[in-house]
Amino acid sequence: MTTSKERSSLQERAKQRTTGAFRCLSCFKRLSPPKGATHYTCPQCNYEWRVAWFTPEEPRIRGPVWDSYEQLTQDRMKGGK
Repeated sequence: MTTSKERSSLQERAKQRTTGAFRCLSCFKRLSPPKGATHYTCPQCNYEWRVAWFTPEEPRIRGPVWDSYEQLTQDRMKGGK
């Protein structure tokens, strides 16, 4: 059972939440993919992410697109961008 103090804390956190966006797991830039997109590339670091939609307004990252992720990681290890 939740107390009124816990409920108000949860409500306060919900107010601060941004809908329609998520943070890149590489550079932490806030990203807003087009609705229904299944992949999205971060314009800052160029990592490509698989996107799932929790609701039609709330995207979530499912994970990296492995082919592009491995290539970008190898390029960065070599010192390129």
